[in-house]
Amino acid sequence: MRWAGLLGAVLAAGLLAGCAAAAAPLTTAQGADVPSASPAPAATGGPSVDPASSPTPPTTHGTAYAAALDLTVKGRAPQTGYSRDQFGSGWVDVDRNGCDTRNDMLRLRLTGLETSGPCTVLAGVLEDPFTGTLLRFEKGGASEVDIDHLVALSDAWQKGAAQWPFAKRVAFANDPLNLEPVDAGENRAKGDGDAATWLPPATGFRCAYVARQVAVKAKYEVWVTRAELDAVLRVLDACPGYPLPGPGDQPVLAQNTGGPAPTTAPPVSASDDALAPTDEGDGAVAVDPRYDTCQEAAAAGYGPYVDGADVEYGWYRDGDGDGTVCER
Repeated sequence: MRWAGLLGAVLAAGLLAGCAAAAAPLTTAQGADVPSASPAPAATGGPSVDPASSPTPPTTHGTAYAAALDLTVKGRAPQTGYSRDQFGSGWVDVDRNGCDTRNDMLRLRLTGLETSGPCTVLAGVLEDPFTGTLLRFEKGGASEVDIDHLVALSDAWQKGAAQWPFAKRVAFANDPLNLEPVDAGENRAKGDGDAATWLPPATGFRCAYVARQVAVKAKYEVWVTRAELDAVLRVLDACPGYPLPGPGDQPVLAQNTGGPAPTTAPPVSASDDALAPTDEGDGAVAVDPRYDTCQEAAAAGYGPYVDGADVEYGWYRDGDGDGTVCER
């Protein structure tokens, strides 16, 4: 009995020691506590859901993204035949407000303006969207400001504009939707690059930049390359709800193209029955040179032309329907 009692005491002591050891926290070699596993939560009766397997809500994209997907995707055409004059001779007063487009854009974007007369901007300050810095503009001095074509003229030439009428190219080059005063150095670094090759250093402006490019290309039906479209969509993925800018008030065919077209058609031969009918009494009727637009013909000293009296009438659009075109 004494041995049995002793043995029972030993066993009881061992059990007590084991329980105490299990209750004590484990420690690492450095002495930090290692937390024990939490007990499993009580079942609620519903099916368990693995968060990793839950579907991610789809991203809602805005109109700029949708418009980009609607652009025609094609390869870049050759640059053959391109020159700046294919888009008009310099800046043109397309909207006929008395000021050329360059001065219109400077007055629109610069602050602290110094002007001469109603149009000419002599100086001002630009908050440059490409770099986010303030720039000083001085006419005729060491200006740091250029007017950028967001969709470069050469880029447009290689993506459809080579086939446009001259009046459409002039409109494109002078459309405020496609223009922005910017840092001259960054504008020249961009060159004729598209979104696949150049983006503004100021990342906060990139969504607005590519959305404006999409709006311009949609308005004028300029196509994009696959690499360009991919680059545009990557930018818009960072601002998926970004809206497409409106097309603006300027039509896609300029009514005022400024100076003469870069090329004019030669006088039409009297043997061309469609364009130069004959007068039964006097032989062939003299025909004026043919221009791309009435404004160019009038600027060169030709016109007006009357419906039913002048063959040249059929070459031009009678916008007001009065039976006369190319009035001067």
